[in-house]
Amino acid sequence: MKRQFEVDSMEYPFKDHWLPYRDGYIHYIDEGQGPTVLLLHGNPTWSYLYRNVIKELRNEHRLIALDYPGMGMSKAPSQYGFTPQEQSDAVMEFIRRMDLKNFVLVVQDWGGPIGLNYAVRHRENLRGIVVMNTWAWPATLPAMKIFSLAMGGWPLGYWLQTRRNFFAKNIVPHGIFQTEKVTESLRKAYTDPFPTPKSRKPTWIFPRQIRKARKWLTEIESKLPVLSDLPVQILWGTKDSAGFPLTEMAKWQRYLKKNETEVLDDASHYVQEDRPDRVAASIRKVIEREE
Repeated sequence: MKRQFEVDSMEYPFKDHWLPYRDGYIHYIDEGQGPTVLLLHGNPTWSYLYRNVIKELRNEHRLIALDYPGMGMSKAPSQYGFTPQEQSDAVMEFIRRMDLKNFVLVVQDWGGPIGLNYAVRHRENLRGIVVMNTWAWPATLPAMKIFSLAMGGWPLGYWLQTRRNFFAKNIVPHGIFQTEKVTESLRKAYTDPFPTPKSRKPTWIFPRQIRKARKWLTEIESKLPVLSDLPVQILWGTKDSAGFPLTEMAKWQRYLKKNETEVLDDASHYVQEDRPDRVAASIRKVIEREE
């Protein structure tokens, strides 16, 4: 396999790995040794999102970050619908085939429900979780419903995502609070995975599914209590305008009772871009607590 697009080797100095998945494949990076950490991204990001976290921790831990089918450098199999349920199935198959055991799960944005769908079914295989600006329940906040309609509705949302690559080109930069970090190299890394209208369809389906995946999200929420005794670090960017206020953080605190929480006033939705140092610190902390 080879990369479909170029990325700055100074920013992303990792070896590529490829796992066949049906008639497509999953791209992932697997760096370092030690306690295993699985890093899950959201929309419209990919393993690049965790590059600075991985660079900080790879001398201490084994860090694995994959790209969901149809995102980053992964190729979706035929007849793939790009729904969060399908992406979660791909992650579960990835974990099984990689034989990942006793690992820390790190989630943000759609990585939350995608990863927690695994976690609530395999509590025994987790040593801890790091949660950032995400959810795992049906959307009730007006801001999230409006966002879903605007970005994942017909016809405006479809046109914005497929014709203008709006999510990758506009929403990602606006989801990073520290504007000096929004370089041309970063912009390119997030827009290059989606060169054609067809390739951009996943970025439309994700916001659409905020409303459409209600039954699936309800099922995940109903099982969250099984995680109440698991060590958890909650890391929350307060400058998030994507519908993740502190009330959503408080909901995580109620479900994940063994949490330690850090609120970041200098981070927005993509906490990994604004404060990768605090993400790395949270991973270290959850492993220390488990030990």
